[in-house]
Amino acid sequence: MNRLSPRSLIPFARWREPAPVVAVLRLAGIVGQMGPMRRGLSLAALAGPIERAFRLRHLKAVALSVNSPGGSPVQSSLIAGRIRALAEEKGVPVVAFAEDVAASGGYWLACAADEIYADAASIIGSIGVISSGFGFQDLLRRIGVERRLHASGARKGMLDPFSRERPEDVEHLEALQHSVHQDFIEMVRARRSGRLRAPEEDLFSGAFWSGRTALAMGLIDGIGDLRAVMRERFGERVKLRPVIAEKGWLRRRVGLTGMAGGDAGAWADAVVSALEERMTWSRFGL
Repeated sequence: MNRLSPRSLIPFARWREPAPVVAVLRLAGIVGQMGPMRRGLSLAALAGPIERAFRLRHLKAVALSVNSPGGSPVQSSLIAGRIRALAEEKGVPVVAFAEDVAASGGYWLACAADEIYADAASIIGSIGVISSGFGFQDLLRRIGVERRLHASGARKGMLDPFSRERPEDVEHLEALQHSVHQDFIEMVRARRSGRLRAPEEDLFSGAFWSGRTALAMGLIDGIGDLRAVMRERFGERVKLRPVIAEKGWLRRRVGLTGMAGGDAGAWADAVVSALEERMTWSRFGL
């Protein structure tokens, strides 16, 4: 005699077979700390949402909605590493979807996925390392300001923007950049193994391309948006479940009003952070 399972006794097929679930993690903004009033993407902020995404019931996949021009290589590596660790532990596929930009550290985040999709006009790539700044030593001399710098350690004042640039300091910086760039390259080689179809001197030059060109080069796997691709893969009943970071109690109660009391330092920090963020986005024409 065959025994009926409890689920088979449920009269409606829709209830017997729960809809497949895709967790959606939105990775949008600059990677790294942007100041006390502006939060960038960091593992500290995203660890909770990443963990919750992989714990959803009836989970079929985790989708990464990426819209980032990059930032900290350390935070990019930490976030991507946590996503990969949980994907392998849970046996859950990860699919990334680039929006306006998945460049530099943003592309590093996208490479945490098993597959990468983008819009035909998305900006993809920028596999390189950059450091920028200003030199003000001549301006100080012109307006009659004397720079006084006291440090213990011959290289402690290295690349000070108010002192003349020294060749040995630039050489040290370039060596550091080369090391980080090589780590980025090795990660892309590993994650896109067998799919890259362009010369490495082009792929890893720091240049960026449209989604359609990136597809031809093997940097992404297809042109498409999150909803359409997930419905095609898991059916029209698929449930897309956004998983977002929870705001702390103080942030919920205060928000940005902590600057309302006339704290000039907080305002200045917020303005500088906003300008830095604007400059990073504008590099990609956005």
